[in-house]
Amino acid sequence: MSGILKKTLQDLEFPSVLQQVSAYCNTELGRERVLQITLIEDQDTLRDALGRTSEYLASFSNENRIPNHGFDAISAELQLLGIENTLLDVAGFRKIAVICQTVSTHKRFYKKFKEYYPFLHKSADELVENQEIPEQIGKVIDRFGEIKDRASEALYHIRREMNQVRGRINQSFNAALNRYHASEFLDEIRESVVENRRVLAVKAMYRKKVRGTVMGNSKTGSIVYIEPEAALRYSRELNNLEYEEREEIQRILRELTDILRPYRELLEIYQDFLAQIDIIAAKAKYAKEIKALLPEINTERKLYLKEAYHPLLLLSNKKLKQKTWPQTIELHPDNRIIVISGPNAGGKSITLKTIGLLQIMLQSGMLIPVHERSTVCLFDKILTDIGDNQSIENHLSTYSYRLKNMTRFLKKCDSNTLFLIDEFGTGSDPELGGALAEVFLEVFYEADSFGVITTHYANLKALANELPNATNANMLFDSKTLQPIFQLEMGQPGSSFTFEVAQKNGIPYSLINRAKKKVSRGKVRFDATIAKMQKERSKMAQTGSRLQEEESKARDAANKHKVLNAKLKSKLENYQELYDHNQRMIYLGNKVNTLAERYFHDKKKRPMVSELIRIVETENSKRKKKTAKEAKAEREKKRKISEELKEEVKVVRKAKKTAQKTAEKLEKMKPRPVFRIGDRVRLFDGKAVGTIDSLEKNKAVVNYGVFTTNVSVDQLELVESKK
Repeated sequence: MSGILKKTLQDLEFPSVLQQVSAYCNTELGRERVLQITLIEDQDTLRDALGRTSEYLASFSNENRIPNHGFDAISAELQLLGIENTLLDVAGFRKIAVICQTVSTHKRFYKKFKEYYPFLHKSADELVENQEIPEQIGKVIDRFGEIKDRASEALYHIRREMNQVRGRINQSFNAALNRYHASEFLDEIRESVVENRRVLAVKAMYRKKVRGTVMGNSKTGSIVYIEPEAALRYSRELNNLEYEEREEIQRILRELTDILRPYRELLEIYQDFLAQIDIIAAKAKYAKEIKALLPEINTERKLYLKEAYHPLLLLSNKKLKQKTWPQTIELHPDNRIIVISGPNAGGKSITLKTIGLLQIMLQSGMLIPVHERSTVCLFDKILTDIGDNQSIENHLSTYSYRLKNMTRFLKKCDSNTLFLIDEFGTGSDPELGGALAEVFLEVFYEADSFGVITTHYANLKALANELPNATNANMLFDSKTLQPIFQLEMGQPGSSFTFEVAQKNGIPYSLINRAKKKVSRGKVRFDATIAKMQKERSKMAQTGSRLQEEESKARDAANKHKVLNAKLKSKLENYQELYDHNQRMIYLGNKVNTLAERYFHDKKKRPMVSELIRIVETENSKRKKKTAKEAKAEREKKRKISEELKEEVKVVRKAKKTAQKTAEKLEKMKPRPVFRIGDRVRLFDGKAVGTIDSLEKNKAVVNYGVFTTNVSVDQLELVESKK
């Protein structure tokens, strides 16, 4: 990308991120290509890349897992296919077949689940599936990597003859073995194998009595290995056949290579596709490790990173089991430049690097570790000046180098630029360097650029306060413990806590006092005021956050009640409908019952049938004619309402039982009152109230006015204590 220098990528440690991503690749080609990842300039291409990575990440948490994409690179084979009269080896053909089959598997999978993986389906759909390549390879090579006997008719006949000759060799060898063994010319091991041939293990003293070719001897020289003369004749015939077999296999492989040669470009596309899938999978696995996601990408020039983590720091702290602090930062047209101040080692530089690194990761097609409500925009140029940039090669001091950098910044900064500068203005006389830095900042501001800088200079803090579309920010610092809180606070500058940090690090108080006297009184008071305001703002932010959380909870509860009320209203309407239907059924049932009773007494069929028909016709006149489907739907609706009613009853009964049990438990947990004579009491299951006349051990005499009773104090509850 033209707007990103290699130095910027190094400043933001992007190569280290790529190294970590490459470790998740399955293939060597994928690892090589991950390390070559650069920023994607075309926005549509970038959105496709981010979409594919996001889809692959989602596949880890759903049932439709993406198939394995592993393959061995065929770069050497592709090179050979581009040269006439070359031939591939068996291993090369097998690698090509695997790649073709893997591509077909992926293409079919993405087609089947294109609703889940639209971006991945789009990239796979562009490929032309080829079944001929694996079929042609399968005709020649079996799954064990051996050339098939039927690869050609000539090879089939050669191998059949070879098997026959091997049979004759074994037959003649066994005859010689038995003959010489009977003559006791052979050693105890009888036979061995030399140069892939069966040989007799002949005792050295009998070597001249065995006819054949000497193939070697043992280390001690006591055994001579001889191939029998009869077997030797057939061995020569086998050698000739083996030569013919090799020649025929070479011819078959050359022919197969020529068949595949026209598909060279297609195979290259296949390999690129699978390498790209490997890169996407590695990005997704890395995203899972750092809990990254795809934030909203806006066109409104708004950068809002909520709870953003620096990925390298996050993984490093994860190994050490230490906490990593997230940062929230926002840039938009009304707040384009942020000036971060505060003490050293407070996290200013890491905040700066987090913003730059996440932006570069996103614009290179990687997901970033931020909150899901984050939103980002894209920049044409990202300029950085971070760390000690002393140039030994060019004999430049740090300040000279930074001035050269500023010259480049001044030329390139525009409305589509994000600049990040650490320790802005340092390296020269504080007053003069600060004045020059102030002018630079004004130029960046006028260029409508977006940027974040860190500084200790008071004049830059004051300028950020004066410019309408710039703001101060500080890294929070605990003034009591003098420990950084690693949290960015927007809205006001931070104190450097220079004297406080010096005191904590053992500098004598007398020296600190002398230093304070050398500084103008107003400066010290200004720094102290900033520190005080910082603490107050922190308290206000905590209160605001708590109130906001409570408001959010109240809003959620109101929404839940609203939904619940709507559900209850719907259920009540359904129950009313069911109730009305049941009442009508009861009314009709009563009518039919009256008719049945009348018929039971007078046995008159005609009046009964006539009345029954009248009832039926009256009911039918109220009905609308329904299709069988509508009638079935209505019956199903009634059945569901009935079931829901039963379930509601069960839930209510269960809730009632639970409430009763809870009440009983609470009653048991309540401390028992200490009763005294004169207390007004009643029994747990009674309503009458009486007065305690006397207490003895665990018994009480309760006077109800008309009568008295003797009961256990465990059965009594206190109504009113004696005054």
